[in-house]
Amino acid sequence: MDLGLGGAIAVVTGGVRGVGRGISEVLVEAGATVIACARRRPEDDVPGVEFHACDVRDPEQVQAMTTAVVARHGSLDLVVNNAGGAPHTDAATASPRLHAKVVELNLLAPLIVAQAANSVMQRQATGGSIVMVSSVSGHRASPGTAAYGAAKAGLDNLVASLAVEWAPKVRVNSVVAGMVRTEQAHLHYGDEAAIAAVGATVPLGRLAEPAEIGRCVAFLASPLASYVSGSTLTAHGGGEVPAFLAAARVEGC
Repeated sequence: MDLGLGGAIAVVTGGVRGVGRGISEVLVEAGATVIACARRRPEDDVPGVEFHACDVRDPEQVQAMTTAVVARHGSLDLVVNNAGGAPHTDAATASPRLHAKVVELNLLAPLIVAQAANSVMQRQATGGSIVMVSSVSGHRASPGTAAYGAAKAGLDNLVASLAVEWAPKVRVNSVVAGMVRTEQAHLHYGDEAAIAAVGATVPLGRLAEPAEIGRCVAFLASPLASYVSGSTLTAHGGGEVPAFLAAARVEGC
C-alpha cells in the first residue's frame, strides 16, 4: 500500500537503534527521506538514513538540527519523537536528579523538538505531522520506572493539547507502544527463555518487533490519517492478561 510518504522529509529522534531504528527503516521503505538523530553516531549506520548528532534535551542543538534539515532538504514534513527510556530504579531511593533527567528526556525533550518542528511546519503550505512514541507504562502502574511512566502519561496529554493549539496546519498523535523485542531486550527481560515467558503474558503471545511500531507511526504520519489528530494508537498486542485470572484458576479463563 502506498502511504503517500514518498518524498517526505522526516526526522526520527533516537532513530538509530531499537524501536527508533525500526521506525526509520519503515519510513525509508515508504519513500521518505529520513534523518535520524542521537547524541552519538551508531557503530553501524541505518541503510538509507542520514545521521545528525543532536542531544534532544538541548534547545540550541535541536534548533540547529532543524535549521540544517530545512536548509538541506527544503522542508520538514514529519517528526517522530522516539528518543526516551529510563533505568530500572526504586522510586523511594532514586535521586531527585535521576527523576528530573527521566522527565526531561521523556517529556520535555519531545516538547522542545515539537516546538522547533512546528515553527517550520506552520509556514509550509502542506503543514506537517508530529508523532510521539509513548508507552503502556503511561497507562498503567509502572513499578521500577515510576518517573518514566508519569512522563509518558504527560506525553499523551501533551499530544492532545498540541493537536488543538497547532491545528489545522499540524497534526499531532502518539503511538502507545507495548513491550518490544529490540537488540537490548535481554537487558530488560533476560535470556531467550525469559523473553518467551514475558511474551506469553501478552494475548498475541509475543513481544512486538520494532518494525511493527514503525508501521503504526507511518500510518499516523501519512495522508491516510489526514483526519486523525490528538489521538493515541495503542500497539500492545492486546495488553496484559489480568493477573487475577491466573490466581483464580477459573475454568475457561
